Amino acid sequence: MIDSANKEREKRILDAAAALFTHYGFDKTTVSDIAAEAGVSKGAIYLHFESKENLLEALLLRELQAYATAWLARIEADPLGGTIGGLYKNSLYALNDNPFISAVFRKDGRILGNYLRKQDNLVQKLTESQGQSSRQIFVQRMQEAGAVRDDIDAAVIAHIMNMLSYGLVSMDDILPAQEIPPVEGLIEGIAEIMDKALTPENGADSAAGKAIVRDLFEAGRQVKIEYKIEIEAEQLTADS
Repeated sequence: MIDSANKEREKRILDAAAALFTHYGFDKTTVSDIAAEAGVSKGAIYLHFESKENLLEALLLRELQAYATAWLARIEADPLGGTIGGLYKNSLYALNDNPFISAVFRKDGRILGNYLRKQDNLVQKLTESQGQSSRQIFVQRMQEAGAVRDDIDAAVIAHIMNMLSYGLVSMDDILPAQEIPPVEGLIEGIAEIMDKALTPENGADSAAGKAIVRDLFEAGRQVKIEYKIEIEAEQLTADS
């Protein structure tokens, strides 16, 4: 039987960690800081998480699932959500709404700090499992479904998509704020360019595109469950 009080406490701890890691960074945030922000004792945190690193990994898996769920919900609600522009637009909106995942996406050293130096860290594992090759497979499936032009190499399209995503979340570090247009305008502009450049001449099948995203969502969910089980098993081994 699930202890709802403990689950609520765990949620408060993760919410506090997300806010503090995003604002101050992983290295500068202490477990005591998280406890104070969450309104719990320091000892209570260790009832849920073996270490600050373990807490970060749990937060990463939670926020990735939240990001993916938000993206899928946006796509399902959008009549053109299954087109390449609709898929990409809704992905970027979901990414922009989650500052922590935006930081993970660009491997922000200020926010993730020394955790990125940990061998086989979870950010590295997830990047390898859901990186360029996964996006390329997605593009290939969209091409096979007739939702994306098939006369352009899928690897090239996937790389351009990555460039645009990284650019959206990292331009603040390169250009002065006054030179960057509002995010909504940028996202809508990117989507329009993607649609005009990559939609087949006879149009795109939005329903087919949505079906592909549902499949990828479920596959990604299974990957996150496997990592969660792995992390929990490591913690049990360390405790025994």
